Amino acid sequence: MGAVTSMDEEQLVRRIARGDRDAFDELYRRTSPWLAVRLRRRCRDDELVAEVMQETYLAVWRAAAAFAGAAVAGSAVGWVWTIAARRLVDALRKRAREAQLPHAALTAPTAEDEALMAELSDTMGAALCRLAPELRQVLQAMVLDGLTVRETAILLGVPEGTVKTRARRARIALREVLS
Repeated sequence: MGAVTSMDEEQLVRRIARGDRDAFDELYRRTSPWLAVRLRRRCRDDELVAEVMQETYLAVWRAAAAFAGAAVAGSAVGWVWTIAARRLVDALRKRAREAQLPHAALTAPTAEDEALMAELSDTMGAALCRLAPELRQVLQAMVLDGLTVRETAILLGVPEGTVKTRARRARIALREVLS
């Protein structure tokens, strides 16, 4: 186990692709705490978050070879987050089909958003802070998390047209502040 603790996440994924259980355990140890926090920011249902976490790491185990063999270098941590975000959207979509309200499970932006904004230029950070929360949520989902309009609509529990309108309003507001 000591050998895997010194590896970066991309090396761990390559080892997981070869069936290395220790590498999987180490990747899980490193990524599961922040992944759970990020998922809980978007969904208050702990049972659903636990289900998404389980499905995410099962997908990591099964698809590690696809990531490890990809010609483009990418962040393994980003890859894990992308899987989790898509699994959450799928779970919320399933709930919507079962006539439950996915938007009731969402939370408002938190300290992670503020930390991200602090990393951006002062002007950009200030512009993002001045956006209405619903506009920031759309930008976060589409730009930072890489979700499609449809996935963002499901995640936020609003129609696709609303997502498009909010994205446009956010771009206009940012453009005005930054020019």
